[in-house]
Amino acid sequence: MAVKKTYCVAGHLFSLSLEEGDNTWDSLANYEPFVVSGTGEVLFSLELVQGFEMSGKRDLYLSKPETMEQRIDIYTVDGGYLFELAPFGHQDISGRMIVSGDFSAGRLTTVSDKVFCINNALMLLYAFRTAALDTIEIHASCVVNEGKGFLFLGKSGTGKSTHSRLWLKNIPGSRLLNDDNPVIRIVDGVPRVFGTPWSGKTPCYIARDFPVGAIVRINRAPHDAIHRMEVIDAFASLYSSSSGLRAIKSVADGLFATVSAVVEKVPSYLLDCLPDDNAAIVCSKEVIGHG
Repeated sequence: MAVKKTYCVAGHLFSLSLEEGDNTWDSLANYEPFVVSGTGEVLFSLELVQGFEMSGKRDLYLSKPETMEQRIDIYTVDGGYLFELAPFGHQDISGRMIVSGDFSAGRLTTVSDKVFCINNALMLLYAFRTAALDTIEIHASCVVNEGKGFLFLGKSGTGKSTHSRLWLKNIPGSRLLNDDNPVIRIVDGVPRVFGTPWSGKTPCYIARDFPVGAIVRINRAPHDAIHRMEVIDAFASLYSSSSGLRAIKSVADGLFATVSAVVEKVPSYLLDCLPDDNAAIVCSKEVIGHG
């Protein structure tokens, strides 16, 4: 008999089912702040199974990760999609997930790294299923100050998490909301940023949300300087940091619409900076008016 738990992230319900007695629940504490006991309709479900049958496998997106990067390959199959997952590019596949065409139901089978597979399967389902629902999952670090959320974007290694830590150290009243995958959802016309169960290497799982105050792209430079982006540059910056496969039209259209709405309502900035205290001071002075 399966045991099911239901979660709510940014107002969207989803469920996870594991076999009774599976102690993997003990390793999924990051989801506990998001557990709900109601009986509302779930947006999507994920079930851990021993295996599944499929037919008509065709390449859709084959990742080319570096050795230490995650591997996620996507295929079309009859009736839906197939995802193959591994925590590192040089490793064999750790898990496979078959998904319905509308991303409302997924079945996951694993050969290793079960927790990695579950986390990434749920993240993928969430990003794809909510793309047309005014919702985007963002690769970013996010701090809260004066009741607003400030998101820091950038390529891997540019210092998103470092910049958040500099705010926590130097800007009074700052606290971390999420350090890797916050969600932005437009609610009653207002872009709001939500904590999620997915926060990278930093354990920060907070079921709260705040209006988005600003979006800042971090760029490593030998000096600290910030300027506001034009809308077209702001769109490119946020779109490139959002999760979802552009090869699927419904996903791409949803991302395009939501990112467009966000950058029209929220100021976006480019911060050229060193990884130093002054970078946080310069940034905060511009986006919230003090440092």
